[in-house]
Amino acid sequence: MYQPSRETQPSNSTGSAPRRFTLLFSLPALLIACALLAGTAQAPVANAVATASTQDLTPTERQRRVSKLVSNVIERSHYRQSPINDPVSALVLDRYIEQLDGGRSYFLASDIAEFERYRYQLDDAVVSGKLEPVFAIFNRFQVRNRERINYALELLKTEPNFTVDEYFEFDREKAPWAKSQVELNEIWRQRVKNDALSLMLTEKPWAESRDVLQKRYERVLKRTEQVTSDDIFEVFMNAFAHVFDPHSSYFSPRNSEEYRIQMSLSYEGIGASLQLVDDYVTVLNVLPGGAAAASGQINVNDRIVAVGEGKSGKPTDVVGWRLDDVVQLIRGKINTVVHLQILPAGATPGSPMKDIFLTRNKVTLEAQASKKEIRKVKRDDRELTVGVINVPSFYQDFEAKSAGEKDYRSTTRDVRKLIEELKTEHMDALVMDLRGNGGGHLTEATALSGLFIPGGPIVQLRETGGRVEVLDDPEPSIAWDGPMIVLVDRFSASASEIFAAAIQDYGRGVVVGQQTYGKGSVQNLYPLDRYALGPEPGFGQLTVTIGKYYRVTGESTQHRGVQPDISMPTAISPEEVGESTRESALPWDRIRPVEFGREGPLTQAIATLEQSHQRRIAQDADFVSLLGDLDSFEKVRTQKKVSLNLQKRIEERETLEKERLARENTRRAAHGQAPLAKLSDLNSNEAPDPTLAEAAQIAADMNGIGSLYLSKLKTENSASPATP
Repeated sequence: MYQPSRETQPSNSTGSAPRRFTLLFSLPALLIACALLAGTAQAPVANAVATASTQDLTPTERQRRVSKLVSNVIERSHYRQSPINDPVSALVLDRYIEQLDGGRSYFLASDIAEFERYRYQLDDAVVSGKLEPVFAIFNRFQVRNRERINYALELLKTEPNFTVDEYFEFDREKAPWAKSQVELNEIWRQRVKNDALSLMLTEKPWAESRDVLQKRYERVLKRTEQVTSDDIFEVFMNAFAHVFDPHSSYFSPRNSEEYRIQMSLSYEGIGASLQLVDDYVTVLNVLPGGAAAASGQINVNDRIVAVGEGKSGKPTDVVGWRLDDVVQLIRGKINTVVHLQILPAGATPGSPMKDIFLTRNKVTLEAQASKKEIRKVKRDDRELTVGVINVPSFYQDFEAKSAGEKDYRSTTRDVRKLIEELKTEHMDALVMDLRGNGGGHLTEATALSGLFIPGGPIVQLRETGGRVEVLDDPEPSIAWDGPMIVLVDRFSASASEIFAAAIQDYGRGVVVGQQTYGKGSVQNLYPLDRYALGPEPGFGQLTVTIGKYYRVTGESTQHRGVQPDISMPTAISPEEVGESTRESALPWDRIRPVEFGREGPLTQAIATLEQSHQRRIAQDADFVSLLGDLDSFEKVRTQKKVSLNLQKRIEERETLEKERLARENTRRAAHGQAPLAKLSDLNSNEAPDPTLAEAAQIAADMNGIGSLYLSKLKTENSASPATP
């Protein structure tokens, strides 16, 4: 996570998982919020891309200059060292069209064929600043968008027949482009019918559902006309930058300021990063220390359907809004309440929504600090004390440190204090919980590793041009040398992966959970105003990938992440989340290893721990319930289409709810708790965390089998260093 006050800090920051900058906006959102939302129309279309209307947008002179500057910086500084040529141009065209119409619901096949004339011209357009093809493509998109919205409004004049057995294919990412207006109209007829059905499943009658959709579509139509040339330019420049890798991004002057605000680690709101996905404002990340994280009710990929003010205010439907408008609606004065209606992640359109009330607070460094808890685990006639330290991010009070303050806050300093406190409570084993930790300061990743490793290299950094720097453990002493578990998931990224890899490579502890994200790259921040020739400000800023991280074994964490020694089930799909899902991700590779004092292989110990783990979860009521929920979730997640028959949808929803209620009541019975009459009676804040509970059990197992083993490792380690 980069300090915005410095131009480049490759040795101080790791960056974070994709878009896991502490932002409230995603980059293409300003356009997509207006354009990819529910709308449809049927109208005559101009035959040539260059055909203009009074609403056509054109590039500005400033944008031409920024384009030249961005292309120059990327070609000179990006880790790939790739020239901007025809192959890049072809990828840029595909990425730009995907940004505009990823659901393949606006453009016709004839439009796509017409855009082929630009396939090998966009490289020259970026380098020269001649951006007319970029705006020609968008202006055609605007025509199609207006057609679709008007058609959607026309459809609302007649109530659909909800008894017909037909299906809506809502996942059209790989679908063929519609060949005609008639074909596109049929797609949108089903889409509008599904929008209406989704509202009716929330017990809204047709008349009310129609009114909601009419206002939604009219709002989209209005906002479509408010798109600016800067919005289009930012989307295109990101389509260009993302061809090189997913983490190189262009920020407009407006979003540069948002970046600065969020990176200050002190702002007011609910503490969630948002992006626009199709019709919905979607939760990209829940920030530690914010109201969203504290509630425990909001998860990544949840969709915000409506926003209200206070506990009694009527929620406003926000499907189809510009992202920045939704953000402004969610934001408000500190200690006031915002009402969110949420469509849970993975739920199909029309699933029950959750009403969540959050008190806006100030997200600060203090609120994001690491925290500890104690778990008691029985082993025969003993009760072991397992300490758990949750590390939400790798933070550092950069300003206090720069000012020379001796007691500045940081992850490593906080964790050392927490370990000392746990020692006074006779801790037998430790769990470091890094689930959801998207990264942070590189110096904190190396320092935190040093609290558990007796000196030596932690990570290697290879920069553009090939120079390799080895970063050593900076901590003078070990804070904990006992049994240790590192708990990770798919959202553990960047600095988290450096820490987990070091613990694993040194044989210092056991990594438990899910394959991590796989972000093994570092970005440099370029404020473009500094590089512009002339006094005119407002060029924005650019992040460029300028390096990769490697483990001491020489293997990259890029793309593959860190594989756990013991796997845990999770609702996070590796097919949808992770560096390996990004088309332009840098590849996995390896460089030469460095010498380091490996404590020893944990293979034998891990095999024993795995056996105990499997026996335990097969009988654990919480885990059995979790596995059932995950199986049900996976069935829903893999759906590509939904029925447009209202009664069928009601029956499908009721079946899922009955199955989940039965699993929950079976779980409650195992704990001697009273059964629930309905799912709405379930308090999400009281939901168990079987993954953490099992990690504590594994830590206790490690304590039981590992005392002699760890003693042997320490003796071996003090004798002489080893090479991998």
